[in-house]
Amino acid sequence: MENQEQQASAADVLTQAIANKLDYLSTLQAAVQHGDDRQVYELLDQVRYHKEVKKTRATKTVNHLAELVDNIHPQISHYLSDRLIDYLGHIYPFFYYDEYTTGLFHIYFGNWWDRRLFGDLDVINVKFEFDQTEYQKLQQSFNLESQHQRLNTAQIEKISAQSEDLQKLMDAQPVRDNQKTKLREQLKENSQKSSLPWDSGKLKDERQGIIDQLTQLADQDEKALNAHKLIKKNDDQILVLSKEDTILNYEKQSIRDAFDDFEHFEAHNQSLYADYLNSLIGKSEGGVKADD
Repeated sequence: MENQEQQASAADVLTQAIANKLDYLSTLQAAVQHGDDRQVYELLDQVRYHKEVKKTRATKTVNHLAELVDNIHPQISHYLSDRLIDYLGHIYPFFYYDEYTTGLFHIYFGNWWDRRLFGDLDVINVKFEFDQTEYQKLQQSFNLESQHQRLNTAQIEKISAQSEDLQKLMDAQPVRDNQKTKLREQLKENSQKSSLPWDSGKLKDERQGIIDQLTQLADQDEKALNAHKLIKKNDDQILVLSKEDTILNYEKQSIRDAFDDFEHFEAHNQSLYADYLNSLIGKSEGGVKADD
């Protein structure tokens, strides 16, 4: 009798667990069928929804039922992306999205020439996952404005100075040629001087000094021969850096137009989940019925 009661109790527990899962899935299915994106998000992460949207503590710290749909996140993301991207288009008019595979989206900054791939959009979590290298460039570009500099100002100045030195080296070729002629004459005179025992050390040092000067001039000649190529390479690099600064200026102006400054842009990014879900409240009815 006791075993039968235990068996019945176990069956009840299992039946209830299965019912909870079925109830969760049927509630999620109904939310999708009714286009209730708000409830879909609540079902996907009830803990976060209660904390950030309702500003209350959830009854559970972990929503295990949401794990039932982990393997269909791409399809859920694809479904939820339409309204989210439409919302983002009004708040972040400078971001453009490309669904490169089902439910996964790249973010591009701007619609101008040579725009940057800026990261990814996590639709499920309503979150931007920015490329940190590109994001830090933008952040640093804002920070440098107080110094009246662009991101690549220092690097461009350094490369320009190098090109100026190379140009001077090329322009000084006639001077070096004249110096080499004089030094060769001195070397010839040195070799023709009688080498008395007490003068041999002095003549040897003099000869070595002339040779060292000729070697130094030869090194400068060799650098001058490659100067055209190096200057062209520097010009190309400066062009790339200048283009990057121009694009960063486009991006900064876009952020100012939408958010006034970078700090407000960052603040909106942090509250994006709550802001979006709150925008959906009132467009749906009912609540979450599924329990763990």
